[in-house]
Amino acid sequence: MVTVLSRQSFSPHWLPHSPPVKLPGGFPVRLAGRSCCGSCLPLGDVHLEWGADRPDSPSPQGLCHVIQASLQVLSSTLSFLHTNEGTSDPYVKFKLEGKTIYKSKIVYKNLNPKWTESFSFPLQDREQVVDVRVYDKDLTTDDFMGSSTIVIKNLELDKTSEMVLSLEDPNSLEDDMGVISLYALQMDKWNQKGDQTQPQDKAQTQRSAEATKNSQLWSGVFGITLVEGQDMPENVQGDIYVRYRLGEQKYKSKNLCVQANPQWRERFDFNKYEDCLEPLQVEVFAKRGRKSEESWGMFEVDLSRLPVATQQLYTHVLDEDKGRLVFLATLNPCCGVSINELNKAPLEQPDERDQILEKYSLKNSHKCLREVGFLQVKVVSATDLTSTDLNGKSDPFCVLELGNSRLQTHTIYKTLSPEWEKVFTFPIKDIHDVLELTVFGEDGDKAPDFLGRVAIPLLTVQNGQQVTRGLKKANWEGPAKGTISLVMEVHYNPVRAGIRTFKPKEEKFLEDNPKFAKKVLAQNIYRVRKITMAVLHTLQYIKSCFQWESTQQSIIAFLIFIVTVWAWELFMLPLFLLLLIGWNYFQITTERISSNQDLVSVSYTESGKKGLMDKIHMVQEIVITVQSILDEIACIGERVKNTFNWSVPFLSCLACLVLFVATATLYYIPLRYIILIWGVNKFTKKLRSPYAIDNNEILDFLKRVPSDVQKSLSPLDVGEKPM
Repeated sequence: MVTVLSRQSFSPHWLPHSPPVKLPGGFPVRLAGRSCCGSCLPLGDVHLEWGADRPDSPSPQGLCHVIQASLQVLSSTLSFLHTNEGTSDPYVKFKLEGKTIYKSKIVYKNLNPKWTESFSFPLQDREQVVDVRVYDKDLTTDDFMGSSTIVIKNLELDKTSEMVLSLEDPNSLEDDMGVISLYALQMDKWNQKGDQTQPQDKAQTQRSAEATKNSQLWSGVFGITLVEGQDMPENVQGDIYVRYRLGEQKYKSKNLCVQANPQWRERFDFNKYEDCLEPLQVEVFAKRGRKSEESWGMFEVDLSRLPVATQQLYTHVLDEDKGRLVFLATLNPCCGVSINELNKAPLEQPDERDQILEKYSLKNSHKCLREVGFLQVKVVSATDLTSTDLNGKSDPFCVLELGNSRLQTHTIYKTLSPEWEKVFTFPIKDIHDVLELTVFGEDGDKAPDFLGRVAIPLLTVQNGQQVTRGLKKANWEGPAKGTISLVMEVHYNPVRAGIRTFKPKEEKFLEDNPKFAKKVLAQNIYRVRKITMAVLHTLQYIKSCFQWESTQQSIIAFLIFIVTVWAWELFMLPLFLLLLIGWNYFQITTERISSNQDLVSVSYTESGKKGLMDKIHMVQEIVITVQSILDEIACIGERVKNTFNWSVPFLSCLACLVLFVATATLYYIPLRYIILIWGVNKFTKKLRSPYAIDNNEILDFLKRVPSDVQKSLSPLDVGEKPM
């Protein structure tokens, strides 16, 4: 049991004629007095200066200022038993009339957290009740830990009141869920000339904007390089992988076979947030099958004292007889992350624009190779969104994601055509990244409702032009209702971008395990079929030249073959590919072909509605196709293996003879002449023997070698009689 945070003392000293400021709710106020703490607003004489453009809105009756102090847990209730080592990751939501007016930061691994945060909000009347709800941050769904209320009419006017609220949970068997300690101050209605007012929804939107902005900017990047494992168990079947977690950022390494010294050599980047002081959690898992996992050890690393731009080596011992894990950590400063109003866009400020263009100019290509470029996005508005509330409206906000970097707008309440008018800036790590914008509808404590999304590759951005994009569904397969308007600018260094292209692509944050979907499987088979058909068409064209289906075509192909083989040099291979890319570029610029044109035309249609039997038949066809392909691949691999394993001695002896002849031939005769002889034979075979049957000698030989399935039969069945 921990003592509740001691009460703070307030001794107001009035300061006359103080300038107007804005509260977190966005309201311009004139304050006179002294703040209760260094981080919150003065608690003295407050006068609200309402705008004159909203005379029809209800007049607020006062202002409530809340200082969130601490949470005292009286007992480890049932709601905490699922957490690691009896701890939780609590945070607090304050709600007014069902809408969240403030959300505290998360305090990790603590049953007695202290926040010392403050916020203010206007009151419509003194009958309002503020709902205080405590949650435990979890990987999937946040767990409810208890709630209480602040009854505004019970607060004394113009006097700071210390409050200790008991948490309650009707679904819990525990009587003592804990208490939360805070201070609250209610100030009376402001004396103003006229009846100038501001609507509650506007105030709620502005409060949301301030709270959202302050919690999502980062100032640095932790680079974690997973190197290797040491002295790990070898007599274990399955795979081994590592999970990282820093706050809400999570990564999973690739799976490696269990061995004494697995080598990962992977790099992961974590954004460093100023208000996030929790340690890096590292856990090693051994996996057997899809759902069987065993933890080999978990430890924490304090990165708060990591020096800037200095690489540090960590070697941590895992559980008993599980070995050690080795990784590197580096803290790199990061700039270029910001959220501003439209009139404060960095690229519209002459000095800032010159600095950015200078930073990514060609003459500075050798500096800061990891910083490829700079992206500025103006999220102007959205129109005609889907309604998710009973009143036919939504509470939309927009999330911007560039790689693993994520920013979001504030929530605009009760509208289907929000106007966010915000400017976001990102540092670009990879010019091939795609900016994804997803519009959600806030839904209280529940997960937000998906409204639509749009994806824009950075290389397709037209600088300075406002574009309106139609929203897509979550699976990108069709249009969703609504559009979004943006203005984007991308500035990057082409040398750094080119170098970055040949380095490993940054992995996405940990995602859920993929689930089976017959539709996705059918699409993937269709994609493979397109590539296969393109290869088959090419082979068919070559075969038609050998078959002399067109005399002119075969003569030209034969001459090209002779000249190419006779004059071939190794540098001609990249030259040929260069000419092919250049030819396609010429075709595209002259609009003879499209850059999105398929290799071959393969139709793929799927009706929107299918009966049960049609779906069953479709799944059967897909499974049979996959089964046949896997069988062919497995058979070829097993037959090659069995040739070298002397599964059929006669065939292995024959293979030895052929390989000996091939070795001697290649030793005495140059490869160029051998290819010429082979080509002349293929081109003239049809002329010499018009009715000859085509064959592939290597595949014909392998078909005589039994696969492992055929070896499981009796020796007589595979053509070998035991001696």
